[in-house]
Amino acid sequence: MTKSPNPPGYMVRDRARHPKALTPSYKTSVVRSPERAMIAFPTSIGENTGPVFGHEMIGPNDNDLVINWAEPGQMALGPRIIVRGRVLDEHGNGVAGALLEFWQANAGGRYRHKKESYLAPLDPNFGGYGRTITDENGGYEFRTVQPGPYPWPNGMNDWRPAHIHFSLFGHAFAQRLITQMYFDGDPMIWQCPIVDTIDSKEAINSLVATLDMSQALPMDARVYTFDLVLRGQRQTFFENRWEGL
Repeated sequence: MTKSPNPPGYMVRDRARHPKALTPSYKTSVVRSPERAMIAFPTSIGENTGPVFGHEMIGPNDNDLVINWAEPGQMALGPRIIVRGRVLDEHGNGVAGALLEFWQANAGGRYRHKKESYLAPLDPNFGGYGRTITDENGGYEFRTVQPGPYPWPNGMNDWRPAHIHFSLFGHAFAQRLITQMYFDGDPMIWQCPIVDTIDSKEAINSLVATLDMSQALPMDARVYTFDLVLRGQRQTFFENRWEGL
């Protein structure tokens, strides 16, 4: 397989550290995985330096999933949480101005999607998606409700653990990342066929957010912390998909 040239200023992705694209126990990987060897193309200046996002593209409630879909005076149902952390480069430095997009199921484990087949009810005041821009230190924060687990048609009785999806753009397309975050102490993490595609327990633990009750808001919300690394040997895992350059 041909490796992509390393964009100027960015470490090479450690492809061998990430899950194999083809993992038959995760059935949809069979049709999603490449059938032929990848072909690498040199990156252009635009791919190495863009895109650039500004705070003016973020609405006032984009990072508050509790109310950003709700009717006036209403809120989403479920255990309220705050997720915060930092977006880091391969050297451990904060990445300022990175765009984070996040989406999830509601507290009952159901997505607001036209092809959703789970019988759990929709929450009329929960859309399940939002976005934010990192601050000057790479910090981010959003408020939401803790998503529920849900069944999926992979095996006879396979369930996904509670999780939140993340899509990140750093300083360039070379720092593109799509991943998922799980919750501290959830026993279903270790029963998930998707998680099982990752060989390293240390790597799986890097996808688990830490509960930090010292930062919890009394009578309001618990706080989970979750840092993300965009490239290099410490890069956050893609979970069975070789996204990015």
